[in-house]
Amino acid sequence: MNKLNNRVVLITGASRGIGAAIAERFAAEGAQLALVARTLEAHDHLPGSLKETEALVNASGGSARSYVCDLCDANAREQLVNDVLADFGRVDILINNAAANYFLPFEKISSKRFDIMFDMNIRAPFDLCQRLIPQMAERGEGWIVNISTASAQHPEGPPFSHHDLNNHPMLYGMSKAALDRFSTGLAAEYFDRNIAVNAMAPVGAVATPGAVALKMLPPQRDMIEGVEVMAEAALYLSICDPKTVTGRVCYSGELLKSEGVPVKALDGKTAYDGFIEGVDPI
Repeated sequence: MNKLNNRVVLITGASRGIGAAIAERFAAEGAQLALVARTLEAHDHLPGSLKETEALVNASGGSARSYVCDLCDANAREQLVNDVLADFGRVDILINNAAANYFLPFEKISSKRFDIMFDMNIRAPFDLCQRLIPQMAERGEGWIVNISTASAQHPEGPPFSHHDLNNHPMLYGMSKAALDRFSTGLAAEYFDRNIAVNAMAPVGAVATPGAVALKMLPPQRDMIEGVEVMAEAALYLSICDPKTVTGRVCYSGELLKSEGVPVKALDGKTAYDGFIEGVDPI
């Protein structure tokens, strides 16, 4: 415990799912959290909100503040960084988790949706890194984790998989492939400044409450992982040695296995038992 004691962590997309899980796991290690999303209060459309994540963190003894921000808006991003730095004084760790996703056939992708996806998935992480890296470099250390996806990989075929033929992951994969290349390039540029930059994706689908509720998970159980695995992998990449663990495009479960890191429950106290609510066990 206390692996992140006194560290300030900014997490985007923290109202639910992976972002909320990372917040809970990091809070268990003593982090001070700046939670960012568009959803402040709970509503009926999807489970989760910033207020719920903040309450969960604070109730467990952690420390968190919520910041409502439309990350597609450059002015809002600037204000977000100004507010977080004014409140906390610094940001040690940046988790770029927020994402936009439209699974649509190529001919139905509008210019507006194209712009939203690239604004959210690549321009926002780029901008936040550009605004926060200078204060990391000044202190001589920092950690950035960009959450990616397996859809960034090129389709294999022919024949092509059911996922690539019917689920239309092309645009989402394009934007995340750009994020992967950005991550490795940034890692190289700031290697001498002791800043670790890594892109990390789940092996397949993550069983967030929203994905379970909307029945978006694949039928193959081995292609589904709990949010605990992503949270543990994000933690590893946020406490790693920037001189040896940087510039990676990696997958959560594979990363933890290769480094011999056990997955813990989100409270950090017990081992993760592999249970995923709403998903049948293997």
